[in-house]
Amino acid sequence: MLSLLRQAVDAYEMIEDGDRIAIGVSGGKDSLLLLRLMKSLMGFYPKKFELMAITCNVGFEGMDFTPVKEYCKSLDIPYEIVDTEISKIVFDENGDKRPCSLCAKLRKGAMYDRLLKLGFNKVAYAHNKDDVIETAFMSLIYEGRFYSFPPKTLLDGSGITVIRPMMYIPERAVYNFAVENSLPVVKNKCPVDGSTKRAYAKDIVDKLALENPGVKDKFMHAIENSGLSDWPKRVEK
Repeated sequence: MLSLLRQAVDAYEMIEDGDRIAIGVSGGKDSLLLLRLMKSLMGFYPKKFELMAITCNVGFEGMDFTPVKEYCKSLDIPYEIVDTEISKIVFDENGDKRPCSLCAKLRKGAMYDRLLKLGFNKVAYAHNKDDVIETAFMSLIYEGRFYSFPPKTLLDGSGITVIRPMMYIPERAVYNFAVENSLPVVKNKCPVDGSTKRAYAKDIVDKLALENPGVKDKFMHAIENSGLSDWPKRVEK
């Protein structure tokens, strides 16, 4: 998996000398794996960079990030928690039964504010290969366009660049690693977890993959070669 991460980092020039990179950690298996992989990459990558981990605590009752804190400590990665009342805003005040978009916007805003104050210029998200494909399906189904989030994005006006180093790593590989290595996954307490539009798209993609072996590779190839306007050009080496 480290080789796949390196391929993505190199293909889209995600890391430059002197970068201060924060890893967005939800407590899920993907973000915990990204911590491990980025720490390993740090040891031999020719461009030198700094790492930290950051979690936005949206305020769901019962969320305990102590296992994540201990995991970061074992990897010698500084860890920051941004405490908020986003859950109250989204569910109590807004009353939205499908609140994912608003929650994500508020969560990212809180994290970016903290990162800018700390002097970090990049944030790495743990979106895997399946996430990229499922996002494309969501765009087709709900927006009527072909789109997926890009590997690298400079956010207007913030000075923060988002990178997605795990974009070539299949979700199944993440799951297997998490089980085999007993990653300290923190269960998401969100009341709509598992019943979102993303979960619906995931079911569709998984069914297609079951009936058509290798189709996820074809989907990924189509996404990378579709000429999406905000995707940087892939660097061939």
